[in-house]
Amino acid sequence: MSQKKIKFERKPVSTIAKIGVLLLSIASNVALADFSQGKTRRNAIELNLLVYNTHGLPTVFARDNPQERFPKIGALTERFDLSILQEDFAHHESLRRYVNSAAQVQRGETKEHPKCVVCSGSGLTFVSNLSPKHWFTRTTFEPFGKCSGWFSRANDCFAQKGFQLIELSDVEGHRFFIVNTHLDAGNHQQDRATRANQLEQVAIAIERNAEGAAVIVAGDLNLDWEHHPDRTLLASFANRLNLVLAQKGGDAHNDWQTLDYIYYRSGIKTLLSKEGSGEVDALTDDLNPLSDHPALYAKIIVE
Repeated sequence: MSQKKIKFERKPVSTIAKIGVLLLSIASNVALADFSQGKTRRNAIELNLLVYNTHGLPTVFARDNPQERFPKIGALTERFDLSILQEDFAHHESLRRYVNSAAQVQRGETKEHPKCVVCSGSGLTFVSNLSPKHWFTRTTFEPFGKCSGWFSRANDCFAQKGFQLIELSDVEGHRFFIVNTHLDAGNHQQDRATRANQLEQVAIAIERNAEGAAVIVAGDLNLDWEHHPDRTLLASFANRLNLVLAQKGGDAHNDWQTLDYIYYRSGIKTLLSKEGSGEVDALTDDLNPLSDHPALYAKIIVE
């Protein structure tokens, strides 16, 4: 009897002990996870991005009042760490005067690729409000090898379209790239073939210069989300580079055509994640939009 009693009493003691060990193990793991997460988050950086096609054509073609709009767009960039702009063609000085005086402003142009005599520039502008004491920025520009339309379709050949490749690294070791681009417009099959060629050029540049690195690709891609061939091309490009969609234009309650996008991916050493995204209320004094495209934002965590 005593032997059986001992066996009977030891069994619940063993079970309780096991439960206690299990709970202790869980508590330890949670504590370690919290510590690890806290350690990671301590080194994390929050960056606010603005992505905006500014509709900066010459006034006669813009058919509105860019001199009223562009100072407000310049002031808008002060609210963001990084601003990635397109179609900043004819009114850059108006924008520049209202950008933070301490900001770094870099346009999409290079001495190695001079503009043609009758062409405007790329229209690409990158504005950084990050401290140059903590961040190193290196920007290059590459014009597209092909365009579609001089006096037909969307006349894109009159702009030297291409892409900025912006490398950012900080004193803590974070490093990532931003691609700012504006693809050809138009709905003709030749326009679509040109956009495919331009995306190929962007993909090759990322693979060549940012292999294994964190990357953000943003801009006016002129690929209509509602058009199946366009979305297929977009998906193929994103899958090739392991990009995740952070935000697309046309999500608010308006009639914007969805042509503007923000994509991102993490790298081997630097992780990127999205904290939030959406559209910015960018309006004139009389409550009209500052552009014919939506202003997109994304809050990106870099760790």
